[in-house]
Amino acid sequence: MAIEINDNNFNEIINKSFEKPLVIDLWAEWCGPCRMIAPIINELANEYEGKAIIGKVNVDNNPTITTKFAIRNIPTILFIKNGEVVDKQVGVAPKAVIESKIKTLL
Repeated sequence: MAIEINDNNFNEIINKSFEKPLVIDLWAEWCGPCRMIAPIINELANEYEGKAIIGKVNVDNNPTITTKFAIRNIPTILFIKNGEVVDKQVGVAPKAVIESKIKTLL
């Protein structure tokens, strides 16, 4: 299961991206495409447990994170390594596309 990332624990989580790649799904409850991609994110979180950190940020409840990354469209998935965004996926994508981006970070 993907971890919940919020404005309060974000700095702690981002610091862990120096140990393992970090994948953040930015979403909202009212967003249909976000609900479509949620099961994929949770599957990948289980499959890559111990290899990557995969989490979710509710954009409605976490304005600091949303502003920091200038999120304009959701779902947006950020791929972070060593504290820096190295790739991004905007909109719904198949599991294979997201997984290939994760594998490039490992």
